[in-house]
Formats: sequence, C-alpha cells, structure tokens
Amino acid sequence: MENSMRTRTVLTTASLLSLATSLANIPTRAADLGRAPIYYKAPAIEPFNPWMIRLRVLGVLPDTAGSSVSVAGAPSLSSPSSGLSISDQAIPELDITYFFTKNVAAELILAVTSHHVSGSGALTGLDIGKAWLLPPTLTLQYHFTDFGALKPYIGAGINYAAFFNQSAANTSLAGLAVTDLRISNQFGAAVQFGFDYMLDRNWGLNFDVKKLWLRPEYSATVNNAIAVTGRANIDPWLVSGGVTYKF
Repeated sequence: MENSMRTRTVLTTASLLSLATSLANIPTRAADLGRAPIYYKAPAIEPFNPWMIRLRVLGVLPDTAGSSVSVAGAPSLSSPSSGLSISDQAIPELDITYFFTKNVAAELILAVTSHHVSGSGALTGLDIGKAWLLPPTLTLQYHFTDFGALKPYIGAGINYAAFFNQSAANTSLAGLAVTDLRISNQFGAAVQFGFDYMLDRNWGLNFDVKKLWLRPEYSATVNNAIAVTGRANIDPWLVSGGVTYKF
C-alpha cells in the first residue's frame, strides 16, 4: 500500500513537471515564430513595347533659291534671274516610330500636301500650276533618355517625293501661258532633331524639325509650243508640333 502511494506521488510529480516544462516553452516558440523571415513579392516588370505614334500639325516651308529655268528660244526668260516660287503649306501629319532599343528607333512620316508654283525674277507674276506631293520620309533616330520627362532625339534618313495631280495654270501673262507641267519624282536626303515631353507613361507632347533636300527636274510647255525645262530646288523645312502616344 505504502509503495503504491509512493509510485503514484512520483508519477504525479513527473506529470506536473512535464506540463510545467511544456507551458514554459510556449512563449519561446511563439517568439521564434515571430522572428520568422518575411518574403516580399518582386515587382512585376512591364514588357517593353516598341511602338509610338504621333499626330502633328506640319508646316512645309520650301526654299527655292537656286531653281533653274531654261526656255527654248527665249534667252531673256532663261536668265539667272528667272526662277520658281513654291507656296508654303500647313497640313496634318501622322508618324509611326518603332524602337529597336530604348535609344535607337526608326520613324516614318506620312502626309500629303498641295503646292502652288509660280515664277520669280524675270518670270514674276507668271502662274505656272499646281501639284500634289506625297513625301514619305524614313529616318533612323537616336533618343536620349537621361533627362527625365524630356526625351530629345536626332535623326537622319531618306525621303521619296512623289508628285501627282499636276496641272498647268493656263493663265496668260503678257501673252504667255503655261499649258503643260510635269515634275519628276525623286529621292532626297533628310536630317531631323526634336523632342518628346512625356506627361505620363503613355502621353506626351512633341516638337520636330526636318530638313529635306529635294531638287526634282521638271518640264513645261508655254503657249502649247515653247518647251521649258529646269530644276526645282524645293529643299523644304518641315516644322511640326503635336501629340505623342507611346504604347
């Protein structure tokens, strides 16, 4: 009997010690759980979209200095003082830009413009005619990316001037009237500089200046009989401003 009571006392004491030890370890384990490392999800990286478009108002400003006029049988009209005058024009213009990298891109501008051609110098006042011009221009650009929202760029490339819907004026001046007009299509060089100012990730404002070298050959007929030939130094400045959208 006495041995049985001692055994029960020993077991009870052992059980209490085991329970006390377990309870004592609970705060330690909770603290250990509180010190577990916290893992953060890496921010998503947006895919690079290479496309950009711009809608601009484009001013076409021809520089016709040096244009030549050669009139068969009329030396006075073929003098160095004879030349051409081509009207300025303002038109809407769309350009599409593709970025090969964040710095290197190619730009294609698309626009159609109509110009009035008249004489200058000894031919002042002579209405020559009109022509429509499609001048797609492709440039390779370098974009600077170290100026925050301001994104300046420079570029150089090639232009193809396609003339269509050409018409002679058929308006008489001192007994002379241009009755036929033909201007040849031509390739030319182009350079540009400009900048985008980005208002947010997608939208921005753009300003752009291009210089084209266009000097097509032309031919005309005066009074249905007199042949006129020469070179039209158009060499326009293209000055534009508008809205940018980056995809």
